[in-house]
Amino acid sequence: MPLDIAPESSVGDLPVWFTVLASASLAVAAVCAVVVTVEVVRRPARMAVMNVVWPVTMLFGGPIWLRLFHRHRRAQAEDAVSWRMSVAVGASHCGAGCALGDLIAEFAIAAIPALAAALGLGTLFSHRMFAAWILDYVVAYAIGIVFQYFAIAPMRGLSVRQGLWAAVKADTLSITAWQVGMYGTMAVLQLLVITPLWGAPASVFTPEFWFVMQLAMLGGFATAYPMNAWLIRKGVKERM
Repeated sequence: MPLDIAPESSVGDLPVWFTVLASASLAVAAVCAVVVTVEVVRRPARMAVMNVVWPVTMLFGGPIWLRLFHRHRRAQAEDAVSWRMSVAVGASHCGAGCALGDLIAEFAIAAIPALAAALGLGTLFSHRMFAAWILDYVVAYAIGIVFQYFAIAPMRGLSVRQGLWAAVKADTLSITAWQVGMYGTMAVLQLLVITPLWGAPASVFTPEFWFVMQLAMLGGFATAYPMNAWLIRKGVKERM
């Protein structure tokens, strides 16, 4: 029996103060991304893939990750990157893949209703969010493996096959840990905060949704950090 699909809040359904807050947060993140993009164009990172990773992390980390970026650059110049900073950058590297995956998958699900239905919306899930999570994970995982390949293969001098296998070993647990924290935070905010207060979760076409996603990505960082610490300690991931 088909499930009733839960409605979502569209632009104008949520309080003005929330819209302003969300829009401001997204605008600040965009400015940080532009600033970092300019910096890596002028002075590229030692690891080429970080020239893409750093700007993407600004989309969810904003000023906090801008500070991490500058601190990491100074530490690298002095060959004094601490263990904690290396783990934070490693987790952020994973988060960049997740961020791009979420952007691509969320808009794809919203733009192509048949895709959401194929992933279980209306049959397995009543909330679009749950169906989207499936595609989020698949796309984020694929991008994360590519990012990890270009981090590990050049440093270790691996062949394509060896590099891809090393990337799979390095990023599978890391991305999964990130997505667990992100999904959990997103579910709490959308279903236990926004829905009870305003009647429905925020739609992907609202700034509120992406503001919540920013907060959820911080939840992902919190769960990915200890996993990255373990992977780096075991030599599965490289220090950055």
